[in-house]
Amino acid sequence: MADEALFIGWGEVVRGRERTAVEVFNESLQYYGQLQQDGTIESFEAWFLAPHGGDLAGLILLHGERERLDEVQRSPEFERLWTRAGMIVDRTGVVNAYSGEALGRLMGQFEEATAELGG
Repeated sequence: MADEALFIGWGEVVRGRERTAVEVFNESLQYYGQLQQDGTIESFEAWFLAPHGGDLAGLILLHGERERLDEVQRSPEFERLWTRAGMIVDRTGVVNAYSGEALGRLMGQFEEATAELGG
């Protein structure tokens, strides 16, 4: 599995927009499935979270190579979906995520910075 991902998170659905939220969510899953089928991303996972009093209600992880994930994030299709989602779901966000060797690389950079700057 790829060591890098896009973490796509969201909060509660705007009241009165539930039906549209389901449509856009399904449209998103179809889009990510097509990206996987085309080989643009390696895989994706969708998660809903149980009520917990926090701001995060669900997330999708798109796994792949950083360059390909960057292309996806800058694509007109992704931007269109993201705009639509932002109009019907509160607190949307997209963040780069790292694991495996990529996480090791970032920890190495952190250790170098710590040695340089102290701490």
